[in-house]
Amino acid sequence: MLWTLVIPLKPLARAKSRLADTAGDRLRPGLALAFAQDTVAAATACAAVRDVVVITDDGHAGRELAALGARIVRDEPPGGLNAALAHGASAVRAERPAAAVAALNADLPALRPAELARVLDGAAQFPRAFLPDAAGIGTTLLSAAPGTELRPAFGTASRSRHATSGAVELLLAGVDSVRQDVDTGDDLRAALALGVGPRTASAAARLLIAD
Repeated sequence: MLWTLVIPLKPLARAKSRLADTAGDRLRPGLALAFAQDTVAAATACAAVRDVVVITDDGHAGRELAALGARIVRDEPPGGLNAALAHGASAVRAERPAAAVAALNADLPALRPAELARVLDGAAQFPRAFLPDAAGIGTTLLSAAPGTELRPAFGTASRSRHATSGAVELLLAGVDSVRQDVDTGDDLRAALALGVGPRTASAAARLLIAD
C-alpha cells in the first residue's frame, strides 16, 4: 500500500512556541522550517509514500517545502490543527477517493525513511492506526486506510484520544525517529542524539553559536 502523508505546519512566526527559551524568537522560525524540511525530505524518500501534502498558510514555508516535492494546500478556513488535517485529507480524497492517508507531524527532524516505511506497513493492517510520540502522551502519526475517515484528535494527550476513538496503537520497536517530535529543548537534544537531517543540523549549529 502506498500512502499520501498530510503534514500540517503553522505559520513560522507562531510555530514551536515552547522552544522560545531554547531558540528565542529570532531563531525559532528558522528552526521550525528546518524541522519541516527534514521531515518532508525524509517522507518523500520513503518507499511506502506516494506523495506528501503540506497544509500551511505560510508562503515562505510553502515555497521551501514545494521545492522538496510536497504539494501545498492552504489551510482555509483556518480552524486549528485537527481541522487542517481533516481539510488536507478531504483535499486528497477529492482527487483520489481510495487514497490511503496518514497525518504526520512536521517536527520529526531525525526521521528515517526506512523507519517510516515500517510504521506505514504496520498501519496498513488496520482501518485506523496511530504511533505514540517518544513521551508516550502524544501522537506523531495517524493513518486511515482507503474507505476510512482520518478523524484526527491531535493535541494534548492525543495518544489516549486516538485510542478511545478506535484507532489501533502501533507497538513497534526500532522506529524512534518516527516518534521523536520536537516541542522542547530536551526534545531537540534527543533528536540531535538520534541524528537529524542537514537543515536541522545547520539551524541547531547556529543556535549553539547564538547561545
